[in-house]
Amino acid sequence: MHAEVDHLVIAAASLAEGVAWCEATLGVTPGPGGAHPLMGTHNRLLNVAGDAFPRAYAEIIAIEPGKAPSRPGTQRWFDLDDTALQAGLAQHGPRLIHFVARVPDAGAASKVLAREEHAHIDRGQLLEASRDTPAGRLEWQITVRDDGQRLFYGALPTLIQWGPVHPTDAMPASGLVLRSLRAVHPRAPTLAAALSAIGMGHMPVEAGPPNLVAVFDTPRGPVTLESQGL
Repeated sequence: MHAEVDHLVIAAASLAEGVAWCEATLGVTPGPGGAHPLMGTHNRLLNVAGDAFPRAYAEIIAIEPGKAPSRPGTQRWFDLDDTALQAGLAQHGPRLIHFVARVPDAGAASKVLAREEHAHIDRGQLLEASRDTPAGRLEWQITVRDDGQRLFYGALPTLIQWGPVHPTDAMPASGLVLRSLRAVHPRAPTLAAALSAIGMGHMPVEAGPPNLVAVFDTPRGPVTLESQGL
């Protein structure tokens, strides 16, 4: 198994609030994104790739007003329908909540996590999605649980398998570079074993209150984003 950080997920109560937060916190305006009819969400994107995390980007995502998931009986991805997360975003503003790992075979990686030695982790169904962009059609397969849960407070990545086109192929430099990403969790050994199983054993994992910590180089100098259990 081999997995790489594909993108960081920054949730906002509204996309407009997410854009304003990005400008105030990171010193840049996010690039264009699109809508996800499958989940009733929309986003804006930023290239954060560098030597440590090639082809990585950041996604600012929010529920699209008036839209619902197209699959009846399912919750939106990344816990966006969770009332506690929504309350935290309303009170504290946009927050780093999760990350997505790029794998060559999302189905195989998901099956590895479901094995007994990895505590029968259910990463969710493998859904097919697509979106047209000026640079071409994006097609991907992604693991999403029916309950929308991220798992491990967002520290266990959602798995994604891209088609022939990747978002960063046509994404200009943003002035941001992701320098490091680490996870903190009370069940650190279990999380570390799960990450290792999908080929991310190099990601630092520490014991402690749930947190996902990303450090960026920005036009304003180093900036650290933390999930802090949200």
